[in-house]
Amino acid sequence: MMRTDTHDAAALARGQTSELNSLGFPLAPADTRVVVAMSGGVDSSVVAALLKEQGYDVVGITLQLYDHGMAIQKKGACCAGQDIYDAAQVAERIGIPHYVLDYESRFRESVIDEFADSYIRGETPIPCVRCNQTVKFRDLLSTARDLGALCLATGHYVQRLMGADGAELHAGADPAKDQSYFLFGTNAEQLDFLRFPLGGQDKDQTRALAARYDLPVADKPDSQDICFVPSGKYVDLIERLRPGAAEPGEIVHIDGSVIGNHKGIIHYTIGQRRGIGVGGTGDPLYVVRLDPDKKQVVVGPYEAVKVKEIILRELNWLGSAAIPDHGIAVAVRVRSTRPPVAAMLFPGPEGAGSARVLVDSAEAGVSPGQACVLYEGSRVLGGGWIAATRSLYDVETSAA
Repeated sequence: MMRTDTHDAAALARGQTSELNSLGFPLAPADTRVVVAMSGGVDSSVVAALLKEQGYDVVGITLQLYDHGMAIQKKGACCAGQDIYDAAQVAERIGIPHYVLDYESRFRESVIDEFADSYIRGETPIPCVRCNQTVKFRDLLSTARDLGALCLATGHYVQRLMGADGAELHAGADPAKDQSYFLFGTNAEQLDFLRFPLGGQDKDQTRALAARYDLPVADKPDSQDICFVPSGKYVDLIERLRPGAAEPGEIVHIDGSVIGNHKGIIHYTIGQRRGIGVGGTGDPLYVVRLDPDKKQVVVGPYEAVKVKEIILRELNWLGSAAIPDHGIAVAVRVRSTRPPVAAMLFPGPEGAGSARVLVDSAEAGVSPGQACVLYEGSRVLGGGWIAATRSLYDVETSAA
């Protein structure tokens, strides 16, 4: 695509005003070009329609992220063939230009390959976060700039609020739809360029707007599955991408005794209780640790999956000041479905890019590869990927 940086200067020259528009620019909406990331779902479709109604110069972009021949048969999987078609239909209905960009190779390298490799390492990955970090908020953001846009708008339920030091990322107003956990990796430069028009409302209000705009996706259900695993059978995908990944091994109790065998660690997740493949041992057993080098699934009592200490890597810090050596009080989320819990945050053992979290009350089922997101009230202070944990069981055992 041809770069159109001159759009910015021309718009500012002819349309600058003394007041900020709803997107935060001193321009008339008509002189403010905004790219909307259109997934084909109701949320991003409403964003495009809403901004178009407000008079903005709206351009819609949909990403083709993978070979959607199989996924098109699965209702509710995002970015599949049907979703691309739906986005195009919405763009035509509201009268905006719409482009489909082939990002398959980028998505494969940044998201799908990392997803498979993470499972092989004994981790439990979150591909949606990786997608936001790389393909959407890095590559698509760059494309939006190339189109002369002043910002990129998405349908995420998070809020971008201005603070004393600039733009801040906050949880969505509706706790039931808040997506801040998945956007912890958004850095300050990206946040400056992003806009989230739905962050202050709930899904019912969005549905009502979709109906008022008579959008063809007004009743479309929300996506539930990982978009590139429409069947939900992620193990099949990993085995296809990484032949031999499901190597058998031993199921070992935390006391060192071998109590069974498994068909591959990719079939297990930290905190899992059902379907482990061992029984008759008395108290319930949970997956405590996965050891890819030894091909072992380590199991133990519930206390062994309750984590007290978490080490983070690839820390994205959005706080106003550096993390002090004596630590700061924060709230953390270690699962998207769990509420934040009180914790202390300290600099990490590997310097910049790492952090150490001490949870006030131990959290169960915390797995390497998952995200730990840091909050101060509704504000997202950032977060990182869980690299290692220390359980309450380990703490009590070492103390004894």
